[in-house]
Amino acid sequence: MKHQLKFITVATLIATFVGTAVAEEMEKLELELPKPLFAGTPKSIKTPNLERKATVPEIMVPAGTVNVAEEMEVTGSDDFPVIGELEYISDGDKDGADGSYVELGPGVQWVQIDLGAKKDIYAVALWHYHAQARAYRDVIIQIADDADFIENVQTLFNNDHDNSAGLGVGKDKEYIETNKGKLIDAKGVTGQFVRLYSNGSTGSDMNHYIEVEVFGK
Repeated sequence: MKHQLKFITVATLIATFVGTAVAEEMEKLELELPKPLFAGTPKSIKTPNLERKATVPEIMVPAGTVNVAEEMEVTGSDDFPVIGELEYISDGDKDGADGSYVELGPGVQWVQIDLGAKKDIYAVALWHYHAQARAYRDVIIQIADDADFIENVQTLFNNDHDNSAGLGVGKDKEYIETNKGKLIDAKGVTGQFVRLYSNGSTGSDMNHYIEVEVFGK
């Protein structure tokens, strides 16, 4: 009995040590931000679902987490963008100047990134357009196992307050675009395809994307 008690005590200590070691392998996700493209106070933006105070979440991710979307294949609902190419969305260029962004037509549009295989996803960072302060409408981010978004569909973000995109009413807020982008906590969900919707902005009816980063392992 004494030997058994000692064994249990040692096992508990080992488990505690291992748990501590795993916890210590987490690190804060730090984004590499592009330079600001506008300065001063932005003009008044009128939209019914705007967040009043922008916040950047502090997201802890496992050590070794990287942008698994970089240079991956991008498809979309608009096969012929008005400006740019869909591949700009995963090319690593976040500057937002001419030649760095893609413009899709008006109405509800989406772009989709194939990560190549199922990944554990911890965060998604998004830059629509930051040369001018504006808020994009019906921004919805979903993860799925298949390209048709039928299997294991999970919604990470949805600021469609009136279901105008037809994917359900979202509880998230619209936000003003800046060089800081939008960072969303994915909480380690698993999937291969990332799809992002939008439906114009307070600046125009067109849809824009500069860069999308997906952090995972």
